[in-house]
Amino acid sequence: MKCHPYEEVAYDIIALENYHNRVGSGLVGNLAQPMDEMEFLTFVKQQFGTGCVRYTSLRGRPVSRVAVCGGAGSFLLKHAIAAGADAYVSADFKYHEFFDAENQLIIADIGHFESEQFAVELFYLILTENFRNFAPLKSVIRTNPVNYL
Repeated sequence: MKCHPYEEVAYDIIALENYHNRVGSGLVGNLAQPMDEMEFLTFVKQQFGTGCVRYTSLRGRPVSRVAVCGGAGSFLLKHAIAAGADAYVSADFKYHEFFDAENQLIIADIGHFESEQFAVELFYLILTENFRNFAPLKSVIRTNPVNYL
């Protein structure tokens, strides 16, 4: 302060209000037609092109309502259960987290990359539809460090 006694700290206070409190990390929806549990898991494996699907025990009931979260989604498991989901498709569940389903739904862990791989296409569509004079480029480089045998 000896050199510049007139200076003071610059600061700004910004309220952290969430105007979109119905928007979050995951989503829940209903299938057009209920599916057998193994049929559903096979369908998920094919649609996401994953090398494997890690899943909890089957419940012997059709899958009709599905919760989904791209990436590491174990933090939303309780919300998927509360939403009445029959299955929860996400990634990066640790061994003991599979027990948290408590046979209330099927956890289908499809892999982190696999659960997020369609984000590039979604962002591309959003950008091209909303910014007509913007020319985004989609990378074709596969960045998944995980391989399956």
